[in-house]
Amino acid sequence: MIKKIVIKWSFILALLTIVSCSKNQGNQIKNIIIGIHGNNELKIQIDVTTNDDVQVFAEYWSDKNGQKNKITTPISKKGLTHSLVLINITPETNYSYQLVTVQGQEKDTSKVYTFKSRTLPEWLQKQFKANIPKPELLPQNFKKGFMLLAKRETPGVAYIVDYKGNLRWYHTVEGTGFKVTHFTKEQSIIAILGKNDEPTSYGSEILEINLQGDTLTHIKKGQGDFKQVIHHEIIKKSANEIVTLTVDQKIMDLTSIGGKKNDTINGDGILILDKKGKQIWKWSVFDDLDPMKDKAILKTKKDWTHANSLNYDKDGNFLISFYNNGQIWKVDSKTGKVIWKLGKGGNMNMSKDTDFSQAHAAHINQDGSLLFFDNGVDKKQSSVFALKVDEKGKNVKLDFHINLPKDIYNDRMGSAYMIDKETVLVCCSKRHITVLTNKKGVLLWALESEIPPYRTEFIPEENMKPFLLN
Repeated sequence: MIKKIVIKWSFILALLTIVSCSKNQGNQIKNIIIGIHGNNELKIQIDVTTNDDVQVFAEYWSDKNGQKNKITTPISKKGLTHSLVLINITPETNYSYQLVTVQGQEKDTSKVYTFKSRTLPEWLQKQFKANIPKPELLPQNFKKGFMLLAKRETPGVAYIVDYKGNLRWYHTVEGTGFKVTHFTKEQSIIAILGKNDEPTSYGSEILEINLQGDTLTHIKKGQGDFKQVIHHEIIKKSANEIVTLTVDQKIMDLTSIGGKKNDTINGDGILILDKKGKQIWKWSVFDDLDPMKDKAILKTKKDWTHANSLNYDKDGNFLISFYNNGQIWKVDSKTGKVIWKLGKGGNMNMSKDTDFSQAHAAHINQDGSLLFFDNGVDKKQSSVFALKVDEKGKNVKLDFHINLPKDIYNDRMGSAYMIDKETVLVCCSKRHITVLTNKKGVLLWALESEIPPYRTEFIPEENMKPFLLN
């Protein structure tokens, strides 16, 4: 029998209006406390106390969409107290929900309750503006999917936005910014956190959260084997293996070329840690390159190679892109041996139409091509490349190339990801704009953002279920 509904905070009356809509009540439910989760207007928390040790989940729906479009929360652990978090919440919208208790094979459903979500805080309003000239030209999976972007300055904010520019999910951190974010197979967001005085895309903390906003992993520089500054990339190899790029320093005697006896050269490395910060594997660019062979090392030593993306090839080896030398490398993920280098001064035979200047977000797309965003500094025009790499024959041929309009030329940062076989989602970070383009370079859609996102990552709707739905 539901005895009462306890209001969690005094201001909650302004947030939620709770109305009894049914005479049927759950016999196991004792108390309900309802409010917002983690001071986040798009997450509603329901704390439930039960009379016996049971499991509880909630079914909820917007009154506009009706009960046939209800969403179900994950079920709680068996006990007397339960916390359920409702996401996929739209501001200023009426919702209904029921609580279901599970004890063995028996289920008991409460009556229907209602609440109305509040408006977003002013600082979150008008962060994104979508330009959709012809919605009918947009792929259906794009309309149903979501995009992950992040604010790098403190307070950091990770945003998930739909194609209409609506903010559908967010998470804030105090004292640091989200330098780099990535959506994982475990339906979590893993990120590099850094303070304002740390360089762009560089940080000293690793944070992983789930879509309910719970912290799964939080490691700070100095813990375990996490000793170096990390930057530009954070991905997962498995549920317990975190992969990132590091600033790898080497002390060298550069007096023979006019430098210091103990000069510092900042290169790059790959580091794999477990969730407690224990090192599993590492690699350094110094294992392959000799700084003394770089005639300009005195000028480039502060940021010698500048790696900016890291991913896995289909065979499990690494793909790493470098801004300063204009190359993409493939590195054996077991031995650390460099398998090939493509780009300026690389060891792959490249057709002339595959020339690029600075690659970002290099990865293998669904067609098996090496896809990346090219800043295009040489031509002052950014573009998207997809290359067919013949590893055995040491040849690289063009799959497709998309020149972007010159007025969104983006000389730093950026990303490109396939939506379907004909369209690509492209982030032009410094222009504060993300566009959807076809292979002919025709822009079909654009999203303007108040923040300059390092990259914009597309997340298909099926990867979000049951937490976020359109």
